[in-house]
Amino acid sequence: MPSDVEYSPVGDGLGMRDFWLYVWLRRAAVIAAHIVGLGLTLIISVLSRPGTSLFSWHPLCMSVAYCLCMTEGILLFSAEGTIFCFKSRKNKVRFHWLCQALVLIAAAVGLGFILASKTVSELPHLVSWHSLLGFSTFTASLLQAACGICVIFHKQLRLSSSPARLKLYHATCGLVVYLLATVTVILAMFSDWFQATVKGIGWWVFAMLPLSPAMVVMNQITNAYLLRNKMSS
Repeated sequence: MPSDVEYSPVGDGLGMRDFWLYVWLRRAAVIAAHIVGLGLTLIISVLSRPGTSLFSWHPLCMSVAYCLCMTEGILLFSAEGTIFCFKSRKNKVRFHWLCQALVLIAAAVGLGFILASKTVSELPHLVSWHSLLGFSTFTASLLQAACGICVIFHKQLRLSSSPARLKLYHATCGLVVYLLATVTVILAMFSDWFQATVKGIGWWVFAMLPLSPAMVVMNQITNAYLLRNKMSS
């Protein structure tokens, strides 16, 4: 009988004391990822001073989309636990869909504001690495959502791929999108706006922070599918 209990194979072969230390370190990393995601969103929201200009809404919307909603939507399935009290996988999937829908909505609004800001200011579009990678991330997010639809409605769409393979594609694409978003956020910190707002050691701290949830998300997804391959072999 299949179980809803999620388990990570990493840590097998350790002694009991080392195993529990490893478990607590992993849980601490997941908690840190939650804190960093929320903290980055709040701090960027304050720094951008939404409402002072068209541009000011862009950092707010994008941080809500990718630093908060996408992070929480993925960590929801963490084997180390989540801040949300969902025990059934069905409810987790529903909340995951809600988070990813909010990602697309917030990202689309943020994209609209930066396009409007550059148009009003008569500035060229897609001329920096941040803008190019950001647009690529948004496009990849749309493709990822389409992949998620295929996972949910594979029977109705009569797809030839098995549900397990579609879930593997979905998880892999999700990891790629999240890593793209992480690099985009880091590149945003090289912008004139951010460098004029945050300086010194504070800038270096901000530049490193997005790597924390990215490492946790990458570890979570790769471990989950390593276990699946191990069990199926």
